[in-house]
Amino acid sequence: MRVLAAAVATMAGLALAGAPAHAAEPEAKFWRVKTIITMEHPRPVGSGYAVMERRASVDWATPDGRSWAAYRPLGAYPKTKQDEQAWKKDGSPSSWTYRTEGMKITLSTKPGKGWVKKVDERPAALMLGERPVTFEQLQKLPADAAGIRRYVTSEVNAWIDKAAEEARTTDPRATKQDWLDHLDLYVAESLTRLLYQNPVPRKVRAAAYEALRTTEGVKDLGRAKDPQGRSGHKLALPGGKPVKGKDRVETFEAGWTNDAPAVPDAG
Repeated sequence: MRVLAAAVATMAGLALAGAPAHAAEPEAKFWRVKTIITMEHPRPVGSGYAVMERRASVDWATPDGRSWAAYRPLGAYPKTKQDEQAWKKDGSPSSWTYRTEGMKITLSTKPGKGWVKKVDERPAALMLGERPVTFEQLQKLPADAAGIRRYVTSEVNAWIDKAAEEARTTDPRATKQDWLDHLDLYVAESLTRLLYQNPVPRKVRAAAYEALRTTEGVKDLGRAKDPQGRSGHKLALPGGKPVKGKDRVETFEAGWTNDAPAVPDAG
């Protein structure tokens, strides 16, 4: 399986002119996107220490439009050395249970069983923004930075037009400018999704990264490591401001595979 890895960290923080990519055949049966979410649990547990949770979700899509999904909790662990000491002093429990707002919440240090299923309720396995697309359409996306930026900006503007029109009845006080004020952010988010979400040609992905890197407001934060210890380049999207709250990091692994859909491994 050929894998592309990308990490997005948050801190409680049709085609326009351009060089089209050469049409490519699918490299395997499935386009697979695995997401690892590492997040701080919203409240202390045990004697009052913080824990981090890890969850895995996987989506598979075939070029002809079929899709599957899987999920598995990967377990919780103390957030810091201080939390680990408090956890050990608490007897090193392997699970925690409490009630909040009428719901029973259970956490475990061990991975759960998880599940995998075929997804029939989605409008399409392959989506570009809010729009269903075919594998063939993805192969024809512009393969240069300027072209893919124009394409994505056009798609975002079409989405803004639709959202503003709908808001005339759902939120009359909203104006189109409310969305246009965040245009650079929406474009950057769309370019980010092109890096992993769909089986686009490699040249399109490279063009999307270059367009993202040079989008107004995107900041280069240099080299960094993700929660799995892998090195990469860190970019900050426009308009993002750190706020006090809980840490959350999403790590994506995407690529072609012939392996049949299955529950994510416990690693």
